Amino acid sequence: MNDRSKKGRRDLDRTDRQILRILQQEGRISFTELGERVNLSTTPCTERVRRLERDGVILGYHARLNPQQLRAGLLVFVELSLDYKSGDTFEEFRRAVLKLPQVLECHLVSGEFDYLIKARISEMASYRKLLGDILLKLPHVRESKSYIVMEEVKETLELPVPD
Repeated sequence: MNDRSKKGRRDLDRTDRQILRILQQEGRISFTELGERVNLSTTPCTERVRRLERDGVILGYHARLNPQQLRAGLLVFVELSLDYKSGDTFEEFRRAVLKLPQVLECHLVSGEFDYLIKARISEMASYRKLLGDILLKLPHVRESKSYIVMEEVKETLELPVPD
């Protein structure tokens, strides 16, 4: 049995890792320029990127938008606790939260609460509406604790790519 079948994935070589680092920072770079930066011609570079996409290492490409320009400058984190813990309860909650466009992230977590939500809205009035009219009315929500972000020190989607 080879390494790939043991792990279910191909090991990334040095060039793959270089490509990933560059694409995380410059998703719109041309294959020609990307190839030059990793010492490959355009065709092999393109083939590597396509393989990384096929293998599920690269999940997609996104434009990073300015929240202030889209009236979504207020960032909040909300801890939510559910009244009952069961597979059906978690699934019902999950289906409901997936429909909320203001919710950027929702994570089932360990600890004193069940879910951690990251949301962006326009202002405090919108936050009060989000909390009272939407989040607290999600299925099985018992209580919440909120954190209003006063300063965004660091926010990135870039993952560290090991050497």
